[in-house]
Amino acid sequence: MDRKRRIGLDSIFQKISSKDLVGAELQDTSLIYSVVGFIPATDFTDNALLISNLAYLISQKGLNTCVVDLKVFYPSLYQHFDAAPPKKGSGLIKVLKSDKVDFREELTKTKYERLYLLSPSPQDLMEEYFDFEFSHLERVIDTLKNMFDIVLIDIPNNPPLEFCLGAMKYCHIGYFTAAERMEAAVNMVKLLDFAQSVGISTAKFMSVIMMNLQNIEFDYKVMRETGFHIAAALPLVKDAVTCAHEGKLYIKDSPIVNKYFKKDIQKLADRLADQ
Repeated sequence: MDRKRRIGLDSIFQKISSKDLVGAELQDTSLIYSVVGFIPATDFTDNALLISNLAYLISQKGLNTCVVDLKVFYPSLYQHFDAAPPKKGSGLIKVLKSDKVDFREELTKTKYERLYLLSPSPQDLMEEYFDFEFSHLERVIDTLKNMFDIVLIDIPNNPPLEFCLGAMKYCHIGYFTAAERMEAAVNMVKLLDFAQSVGISTAKFMSVIMMNLQNIEFDYKVMRETGFHIAAALPLVKDAVTCAHEGKLYIKDSPIVNKYFKKDIQKLADRLADQ
């Protein structure tokens, strides 16, 4: 894309920026780290539940927020937002294929103010996603950075897939999500070692969000010993899962929110929004 065309597109994208939608006091706000990735270290972490609720809290702070579902084989975030999935060949895959596509037509506007979703279609063929390279993902992320105040990315833990390492490369900061499983620290170290071996900076992925805690015996010291920092710890809450199945946001729609869940996810939202 030449520079002239890029400037033209940027001016179009500004039309849906929160800078036109929120109060003047936020117009000068510029996040230092606006692209945030979340990658599961183990099974039973439920990234989509975390990201959907976190994105809602951030959007409520007046930031125009985009959630990107890179689980291209099995997208699920549209269900958490109770939104219709993109049709086959539209949404994420369409903007990946061409730099001439109007992003506004491929984004899903959720029912929540200032909260948008870029998702693959569940009807897309798996093999269609094997042809993309880092440069395709970089272009999409760069474009979204110009459109939104903050971009949250659900990254699949699938190192051979470009959407895994590519997203890790272009994120400003990243979080592992992990359950109380003995393989958690090993999995994180192995993935970071692999990413580092292909030239990707891994220092930004040294924070961990513990998910679905059940207070079972777990060696938390191993996290510190391997250099990781626990940024938040969210308990397993039955109502949160029920809300997700119903297309509702637990943090918004549940009449009673677990105080530990609320405290830590709110802390995360504050940290990301108040940089």
